Order: sequence, then structure tokens, then C-alpha cells
Amino acid sequence: MHIAPRRKIAVVVPVNNEAENILPLLGEIRTAMRGLDYEIVCVDDGSTDVTEALLAGAAGAASDLRVVRHRHACGQSAAIITGVRAAEADWIATIDGDGQNDPADIPAMMAQAFRHDRADVPALIAGLRQKRQDDLVKRITSRIANAVRARILRDATPDTGCGLKLFRREVFLDLPQFDHMHRFLPALFIRAGGMVISHPVSHRQRQAGASHYGTLDRLRVGLTDLVGVAWLQRRWRRPEIVSSEQRASMSADARHPLEMAQ
Repeated sequence: MHIAPRRKIAVVVPVNNEAENILPLLGEIRTAMRGLDYEIVCVDDGSTDVTEALLAGAAGAASDLRVVRHRHACGQSAAIITGVRAAEADWIATIDGDGQNDPADIPAMMAQAFRHDRADVPALIAGLRQKRQDDLVKRITSRIANAVRARILRDATPDTGCGLKLFRREVFLDLPQFDHMHRFLPALFIRAGGMVISHPVSHRQRQAGASHYGTLDRLRVGLTDLVGVAWLQRRWRRPEIVSSEQRASMSADARHPLEMAQ
């Protein structure tokens, strides 16, 4: 039986009521990924507008796009988890469905990942938004939230809220999964023994539709999740795996000095 090789990278796009933004975004992703071995996985998180119909038509007209739909909206993290599970690639790039992230940044993030990632120290490449195009209130609250989170979790990441991230699929699937986990990926990767590299990316104004996050809502759930992730960090000590060669060397060193002298 012939088994098709896995694609190199999947671009996972969580979408909720983004009918005016999704088709232009798909076109930009294809332009950015041209010449690469890629797939696009769009997860429609219970949209109530015509997003479902638009994605169905787009998937029927292209072989690089697959669409998965949640019957009801479950949130961005749930959509990302669904998309990563459905992906047929070894590497995952996530990008918001509202068009504020620029897909043109993905190839450079891939280069960073391939340069730094190791089997024993997996790399998370996290987008660091330059010249954010959000309103003043959102920028200020985000800056405060990032500072508090970084102080408590020590994740050394100035912008965990950026939707552009790149990582190995298998590593992500081994992480604890919970609502809003996408905002804590740097801390979760470090907890798993990985490294986090912040990569400067562009940021654009939303051209259509409305933001799905309110400032007070984000603050309330953010504080709750912060406590939970801090608890996860304290309740886990990552095992250090000893290879067979290291075990043999340790056994030899532990032998009696008289025996070693014979």
C-alpha cells in the first residue's frame, strides 16, 4: 500500500464570522506559500454568517484547502487544536482569520524554525507585532497583560497574543490543552523543554468585521488562565532521559576501583 508523504507545513486558520476577510486571506496565503509544500486548514468555529458557504465553495475549487467546521463556536484555542489534529503536515503555522496578520511573514518564520529547532529542544517561533494597528486601549491593556504574564510565567515572550506562530505538530499535540491555551503557548513550550524565539512580523488594520474580544472579557479569563498555567508549571518536573550510552558510562564509572584496576 502506498502511503503519501506528509506535507512540510500546514497553515491553520481559525475563523468565526469572517465572511468579508477569509477569501482575500486565502489568496494571500497561497501567494506567500507559492513554491512550498503546504496545505491550508481552515476551521470554521460555528460561524453564523456566510463564512461556511464561502469556505465550502473555496475548498471545492482548490486541492490545497481543507475545511473543518464546529457545529457551535468553541473559541480560538479549540479551533486551533482541531486544525492541528486535522493537518497532514509535520509543521504548523497558525494565523488569525481576520486578516490583521500578514501571511508573507510565514516563510521567514519557517527559516527560523528550521535553523534553531532540535529534536530534544523544540522551537516555537512566535510573531512579535511591529507597529500594532489596534486602538490605544487594546494596545495599553495588551502591554500590561504581557508584562504581568511574563513576570509570573517567565516565558520571555513580549507578545504572546500574536496569532502568527510556528511549531512542530507533534510537540503541540503533547501539550496540555484547554480553552485560551493559544495565549500561553510560549510558557507551555518552555515547560516541555523547548525554546521560544520572537520573530518581528507586520500587523495590519482590520478591514472588515468586528473584533471577537472585549477588553474586560479578556482581562477576566486571562487572570483565571494565568493562575492555571502557573499551577501547571509548579506541578511538573520535566524528566531528563538518559541514553543507553550514558547508562553504560555511568555503570562503568560506578565499578569498584580494584575491579577497574584489574
